[in-house]
Amino acid sequence: MSTLKYKVITNKTQYNQYCNTLEELVFSGLKDRDTKDEIELLTVLIEKWDDEHNTFKDVDPIRLLRSLMDDHNLKAKDLCDLLMVSKGYVSDILNYKKGLSKDTIRILSERFKLNQEAFNRPYKLAAPGKKLTVSHNKAGNYEKHPFFIKKANAAKALLKKVGLPKELAKAK
Repeated sequence: MSTLKYKVITNKTQYNQYCNTLEELVFSGLKDRDTKDEIELLTVLIEKWDDEHNTFKDVDPIRLLRSLMDDHNLKAKDLCDLLMVSKGYVSDILNYKKGLSKDTIRILSERFKLNQEAFNRPYKLAAPGKKLTVSHNKAGNYEKHPFFIKKANAAKALLKKVGLPKELAKAK
């Protein structure tokens, strides 16, 4: 019996290897069925690891939203359209003057394919008339963390090369 090429990820080293392999496959330009299957399998294994080991407990929801907006090249106006709210309301959210409503959390989690918990976290609001400044601590610099960079780059490249995974294509 032959050894499996890929197994369930059990440690960070294996996770990083699979991320690198996925990135290489996505950028290889190969479009044969075997390569697409390998990309899909690696994506499932990596996402399983991410779901089990990476949480957003230390991430400020507004910083997360701003990072996602940057990753997806969205402007505040795009959020207005997505959330069906005014520019002022979006500005208040992004400047920590108003909290995220349940509907807003639901829409954002669906749009960015994240668990609602990522946006449903407590965070400090600015006092009326003042802008809140958030310090750049470890949790605040997560968007520069290699995990987020690799995941974002791999996801963008995957969508460009192979399109949506079967599960997402069926959902649409």
